[in-house]
Amino acid sequence: MSRTQLKTVLDGGKYFEAPRWHAGRLWFVDCMARTLLSIGPSGDRQEHATFDDTPCGTGILPDGRLIVLTMFRKHLLAFADGQLSLYADLSDIATGTIDDMIVDGLGRAYVGDLGFNLPPPPGRGADGRIILVTPDGAKRVVAEGLRFPNGIAVSADHKRLVVAEMDGECLADYDVADDGSLHFCRKLACGKEPDGICLDRDGAVWVASYGEDAFIRIDRDGQERQRIHVPGRRGIACAFGGADRKTLYCISAATSPEELRQRKSSARLDGAEVETPGSGYP
Repeated sequence: MSRTQLKTVLDGGKYFEAPRWHAGRLWFVDCMARTLLSIGPSGDRQEHATFDDTPCGTGILPDGRLIVLTMFRKHLLAFADGQLSLYADLSDIATGTIDDMIVDGLGRAYVGDLGFNLPPPPGRGADGRIILVTPDGAKRVVAEGLRFPNGIAVSADHKRLVVAEMDGECLADYDVADDGSLHFCRKLACGKEPDGICLDRDGAVWVASYGEDAFIRIDRDGQERQRIHVPGRRGIACAFGGADRKTLYCISAATSPEELRQRKSSARLDGAEVETPGSGYP
């Protein structure tokens, strides 16, 4: 396994999440600061919007609008021309806090429903689901029985969806039907407490491992092929960016579950140049 070096892009945030490359910039949220941010290749940081709820998952619609999920009101908000507007209200279908999400190239939003309200209750089980929101506004559940669904990624051909099960410590791999429905294929081991994920051109999954202070590349057979260590920091999320999609952006935080409940966290965004470029969404 080759060794990959990280270079710090931005430090000093509270809890960064959901990085997405769009229009030559990396977009992401700071959950604790309740802000939508972006950073350009030269390091210029911009703050675009603030929220009255905790933002988390993000995605890009085919028309260029950014979608931001808010966890507790269970809303998807569209950001365009400097303004936020309601895109979808999931409070009538989600059974718990909504967490991460992805928007594919056809404009379909896949949203993780934890099935319980945060903070996580003791003795929780496989209560999680994935909710599909189609471009016409229709909403339906397309996967169930997940143990804390977290990061979600979709292949470039829209035929594969992968979701990280944080409590299950695995990746759930699905085939995607033409209508967006999901058909379960298998589960792949991926380390402790997987959080955000992204796919590369070989079909491998880069996993932000919250429980192993690392970013781990898992191939199609579930074998670890590469590991980027961030000692003393939780792996939160990752996404490819840059003109050639060979920069792996890695978000980590110095925190713990106990410190998060006290709103104690220090977030950092790093970048690493990798051999195999990214593919799909994010």
